[in-house]
Amino acid sequence: MGPADDEILVRAVGLTKTYPARADLPEFQAVDGIDFELRRGEAVGFLGPNGAGKSTTMRMIAATSPRSAGTLRVLGLDPDTHGSAIRARLGVVPQDDALDRELTVRENLYIYGRYFRLKRSTIRSRSGELLDFAQLRDKADSPVETLSGGMRRRLTIARSLINTPDMVLLDEPTTGLDPQARHVLWDRLYRLKQEGVTLLLTTHYMDEAEQLCDRLMVIDHGRIVAQGSPRELIGTHATREVLELRFPLEVAEAAGAKLRHSALGGDGSDNGARVEPLPDRVLVYAADGEAALAAVHGMGLVPLTALVRRATLEDVFLKLTGRSLID
Repeated sequence: MGPADDEILVRAVGLTKTYPARADLPEFQAVDGIDFELRRGEAVGFLGPNGAGKSTTMRMIAATSPRSAGTLRVLGLDPDTHGSAIRARLGVVPQDDALDRELTVRENLYIYGRYFRLKRSTIRSRSGELLDFAQLRDKADSPVETLSGGMRRRLTIARSLINTPDMVLLDEPTTGLDPQARHVLWDRLYRLKQEGVTLLLTTHYMDEAEQLCDRLMVIDHGRIVAQGSPRELIGTHATREVLELRFPLEVAEAAGAKLRHSALGGDGSDNGARVEPLPDRVLVYAADGEAALAAVHGMGLVPLTALVRRATLEDVFLKLTGRSLID
């Protein structure tokens, strides 16, 4: 038996978005008939490279871009006819912060709360809680323009929670942040997840997807090519180990070609390996990375470096789409 209808916050069947042809551009299908559900309390990620259709899907869910075909229900409502009601119950964190940088942190929260027609007393109470959540209490009266990039992203997330939303949509939440700021932001999002807040995010960062998401949908060219938990995706679409090889530039291309056409260049099953030459290295997917390395040496190839590691989500994406997560 599936989840009750009130536990399904988003249901899409054959969801499609087509942009019509223009004088300088042909017709473009950004989202190509996808089916998915999002349940209450889940943290779900759309994983894919730029241009895969992730942000377009998010805009349709947020009731800011109409679908071209298929059915879509958000919080039990049709975005085409109940867009305002849906938007009132969502928290949205766009790629661009869209903060008023001349106003203070507290003033930004206040103005956003008024968009939702919240009472002033409610906004004051919620603002205090959210300043603590975002670790911005000591910056409450500072102009936004004085904040670091990481602080602005935390403020944007705090702002999205002012209306106590049923679901929060985050579009590339940590793009452009340095590693330390990304980890601070992950901690804030993980706390939301632990509190039972439903999260839907887009990302092309493998580590972010693995850190935050219970379930992932891998999107490429507007289609969902795989979905499942990070562990399930790795177990289904990747070998247990990966051998990373780097060769001198003058022989790298030839070495990659030799490996790909050797006995190693199989299908990636338990009885063989799959070879994936990349611009800077060659990846050998195998059940036993050390055995694969011995086979490479047995072919007379001498890599500059060799590393045996566990498979990751990036390996899954490379297999499914033929390109890196950050292409």
